[in-house]
Amino acid sequence: MKTKYPQQKQLVPSLNLHKPTGQGYVRLNGRFIYLGRFDAAETHQKYHQLIAEWMVLGRQLQQPQEEITVLEIVASYMIHAKSYYVDPDGQPTKEQGHVLRVLSLMKELYGHIKAVEFGPKALKVVRQKMIDRGWVRRNINHNVGRIKRAFRWAVENELVPGSIYHSLQAVAGLRQGRTTAPEGKTVKPVPKEMVNAVEPFVSNQVWSMIQLQLLTAARPGEICVIRPCDIDRSGKIWIFQPKEHKTSFRGYERKIYIGPRGQGILAPFLLRPPESYCFSPAEGAADRRTVRSENRTTPLNCGNRQGTNCKDDPECQPGERYDVNAYRRAIARACDQAFIAPMPLAKKTNEQHKEWRRRLTPEQKVQLLQWQTSHRWHPHQLRHNAATELRKEFGLDTARIILGHRSLAVTTIYAEADHDKALEAMSRVG
Repeated sequence: MKTKYPQQKQLVPSLNLHKPTGQGYVRLNGRFIYLGRFDAAETHQKYHQLIAEWMVLGRQLQQPQEEITVLEIVASYMIHAKSYYVDPDGQPTKEQGHVLRVLSLMKELYGHIKAVEFGPKALKVVRQKMIDRGWVRRNINHNVGRIKRAFRWAVENELVPGSIYHSLQAVAGLRQGRTTAPEGKTVKPVPKEMVNAVEPFVSNQVWSMIQLQLLTAARPGEICVIRPCDIDRSGKIWIFQPKEHKTSFRGYERKIYIGPRGQGILAPFLLRPPESYCFSPAEGAADRRTVRSENRTTPLNCGNRQGTNCKDDPECQPGERYDVNAYRRAIARACDQAFIAPMPLAKKTNEQHKEWRRRLTPEQKVQLLQWQTSHRWHPHQLRHNAATELRKEFGLDTARIILGHRSLAVTTIYAEADHDKALEAMSRVG
């Protein structure tokens, strides 16, 4: 889990007195800006206006539009993105990384030119670079949209003329079958036998998260942040309203419904302080050590006892809750244990990890990666499992409500169509 650090307070440069001339001045970005007589009201008004504009521009000075380079647009927009794309706890969201990735590519190709010279042709060159790197079509379209948003922000703050953003809008998105960019893989539900196969190789916490996700159709991130205080248990059906969720920044409300089976799974994890997270990696690690201690064959008077060989100040400690990446890694490790690769790709008994990796040839490493890819699944697929079952049993509109979608078109992406019903209908029709 990410460690929370107190944000350092950013100081605002003050208005200073230049004693030889009696003028007021402020130093911004290494430049001394003189604003007039220090004791004049107009000087203080100019100072507050200048500071306000400087803060809006990401603590950068306004420059003539024809002089600003693409590199300066990128730097200013990244400062804005670091303060804009954050969650309620102040932690950066995934969008920050996406913005940094695509703007770094734009900076690499066109950082040296003037921003007013960056037009549709330049944007298409950046897009072609993404295609050459093997990025999938939908991801490319999203990244082109991020570049357009950066220039829209620049127009909004009068860094570039509005004609630049207007011209970039002429670049249309890539269409399926009309481009050499590869298509991304469609997320499919996980076969039930693959889900059940990982049960012996995951902790009780992770297995409960898997089962709860199958029963509620919740997102992996929503399962990770369940707390007793966020669950309304007054009715027959419990309602979980996460404090944070994917569309919370849009002002949408998210309700996750927990039925009797889900309540039975979740109940043992509610016996804790109301604001504590239900699924804790620290508890999982403690349970794992307890099981290993109970199954040990070495007498207690020989070897290490439980807890005696732990470091006083370890570099990595289990967090207070799972995040999506930790949840996904736990499932991936369990899949590798449940579906062991054939020899000679598999790790031998008593073989160290470094020795195993050193033994594999480059061709065998590629084969091992292909085996693991085909025998692994991730927690987001469980939402597709639940959506498909809901659509099959209760229809598309009910599935939409439970999944928390605003549109039926989005729900159809998650819920696989029931082809058996179509076959049965056609057999009756003739």
